[in-house]
Amino acid sequence: MKQVQKGFTLIELMIVVAIIGILAAVAIPAYQDYITKAKVSKVATAVASLQTAIGQFAQDNAGSFSLLTADNWTSLGLSGAPTSTTEVTSISVAAGSAAITANVAAGVAGSACTIVFTPSIGSTSIKWTVATTGTATPCPAPVPAIIAKWN
Repeated sequence: MKQVQKGFTLIELMIVVAIIGILAAVAIPAYQDYITKAKVSKVATAVASLQTAIGQFAQDNAGSFSLLTADNWTSLGLSGAPTSTTEVTSISVAAGSAAITANVAAGVAGSACTIVFTPSIGSTSIKWTVATTGTATPCPAPVPAIIAKWN
């Protein structure tokens, strides 16, 4: 009596390995982009309270930032500088323009970089323009594409 063998052939196993390889080749970069987007969004969260304080300052000073001095946290109603996070190493505010500069940690985008939030006062609101170009340390891809959606 002939014995019947059970199991998968080598070809079938190689096809399964190839399919897993293709799925991994697509999934891993997508996952890495997702992680970068999440980390970059934490930068916006880190400066959100400061944006609110700057809006209040503008309202209290007739829509002007001329009285604002650099990193004067008490004039913004804050007890001190915003605390550093894993994603943001430091935050500063420019005198007169109220532009917020967030220094981003190297682990967010692959290298340390700078994101600048610049306010422009409208008749009833403040519009924030976010950029990384034109700074001493611009952020590498995909950060510019992510922050472009914030404008």
